Amino acid sequence: MKSTEEENQPLSEINVTPFVDVMLVLLIIFMVTAPLLQYGVEVDLPESSREPMEIPKEQVVLSIAKDRTIYVDRYKTSLAELGQKLEAIYKGKQRREIFLQADKSVPYGFVVQTMAVIRAAGIDQMGLITESPD
Repeated sequence: MKSTEEENQPLSEINVTPFVDVMLVLLIIFMVTAPLLQYGVEVDLPESSREPMEIPKEQVVLSIAKDRTIYVDRYKTSLAELGQKLEAIYKGKQRREIFLQADKSVPYGFVVQTMAVIRAAGIDQMGLITESPD
């Protein structure tokens, strides 16, 4: 039996069970949503024999789908609006670099037109994304 004085004492142990429960729920949420963060446009890229290059996450990727639809990152745009959108994205930035990926069934002429619009928007560095043969 405890005396009344022992019953009135504050509990000095920390209960970590709720903390562990919350952390496990957050871990499950991150595990489920992490694969969904891989965004982009599904394109069938041409193959290249060059070594793979890492694309920094903060870089802008312009994609041209099989049906000639243009995406800046994951946002759909048209060739007529592309120049204005790129100028707005790169306004005030020192480094103007973009990565271009186009489906291999897109005509070369359309890709060149898109590259001309990119260049006219003041972007001085452009990388082409291809698929490695392996």
